[in-house]
Amino acid sequence: MKAARLHELHKPLVLEDIPVPDIQPDEILVNVKACGMCRSDVQLVDGYFHKYADIPRPITPGHEITGVVRKIGGDVPRSEFREGEHVVVAPGWGDGTCRHCQVGNTHICANVRWPGFGLYGGFAEFLPVPARYLIKVDRGLKFEEIAPLTDAGMTPYRGIKKLRDAGALGPDRVLGIFGIGGLGAYAVQYARLLGSGSTVVAFGRNPEKLAVATEDGADHVIGIKNKTPADVAAELKKATGQDHLDAIIDCTGAPEVIQLATGLLGISGHYVDVGLVGDRIDIPLFPRVSREQTIQGSFWGNNNDLSEVMTLAAQGKIRHTIKTFGFEQVNEYIDRLRAGDIVGRAVMTF
Repeated sequence: MKAARLHELHKPLVLEDIPVPDIQPDEILVNVKACGMCRSDVQLVDGYFHKYADIPRPITPGHEITGVVRKIGGDVPRSEFREGEHVVVAPGWGDGTCRHCQVGNTHICANVRWPGFGLYGGFAEFLPVPARYLIKVDRGLKFEEIAPLTDAGMTPYRGIKKLRDAGALGPDRVLGIFGIGGLGAYAVQYARLLGSGSTVVAFGRNPEKLAVATEDGADHVIGIKNKTPADVAAELKKATGQDHLDAIIDCTGAPEVIQLATGLLGISGHYVDVGLVGDRIDIPLFPRVSREQTIQGSFWGNNNDLSEVMTLAAQGKIRHTIKTFGFEQVNEYIDRLRAGDIVGRAVMTF
């Protein structure tokens, strides 16, 4: 099979032919039809994760995976899956025994395995997947559109749910979404679906990406490039009648954006970060305490989150901004994503 693999950090992926992997009795062999490309794929190549985990190489990147059931392990009930069914791969394969796994949050298991961060990933034609981490999907859905929903379309969904469940959203609230890239475009849509009538404001640097946010339902868009925090606050007040935000979902995780966004967070405000562009933050402590703000991370999502997202997709409630490319172009698109030259989500198709 064809596979694009990382043999050395800071080097292009090697496009090669390798054997189709075997499967364990509890696994299913998935024939990959499409795999979204994520900024974390770039970060993997660039060594961002090396300080946190030394992943043995070669690594096959790609974790936004959809495809077709090709072969079924002997211990998988035949009532659950059949060859030829369309599936998506739920990331975050837990050990099944810890307290996080027991409540369904396998993606934050201490012993978690991730497709795309080891020997097997979506930048290959086949990969073995534990059957419990496959979700069947409607055959009418396009592979290139549902692949990004396993990360770019699920991560902000879980983040918005956290804001909703915390009581941070409502008709008298203003929700700010920072970073209108692959995740942010979906975050705007979920803010409309789950925001309980909140006013949705999208913040970003790229006018073309902000235009996508408007098309996706943002009430207001504010460009932040080359603007001071005071300038941004003034624009926010002009647009919404207030110079602060009641809730924030940050899809960048960039230090300068975090400083700007937390400076706009109001009394009893809630801030959820799902982005990982930076590695350290430096923000003042007193406003966090005196305004009794809540700041938390939200990481990917679990099987329930992904099932809910796929249901919304099947109902036609999710809009996609997709750029497809072929297997041979994988290194070209890694470079383009690194440069911020992609609007929406890039998806490799076989």
